[in-house]
Amino acid sequence: MHIIGTILLILFLVIVAPIWIVSHYATRWRTARTLSRDHERTLADLWDTAQRMETRVHNLERILDAEAPGWRQRTEAEQ
Repeated sequence: MHIIGTILLILFLVIVAPIWIVSHYATRWRTARTLSRDHERTLADLWDTAQRMETRVHNLERILDAEAPGWRQRTEAEQ
């Protein structure tokens, strides 16, 4: 009986344990790759904010072009 137990332990350690460990970490890796709902929501909010900021910058540039022609050249010259 002692030999059978030893053989089963060796089989477990050589075959079952590595498969179990690889499966466990592969599942964790797949889970970590996906975004949670909170992260998706935050990313969508950031995207919306960036779009609004881009629109505002475009509008400000348009206003500056109308109110202060040549402002771009002055800004480049100052740098």
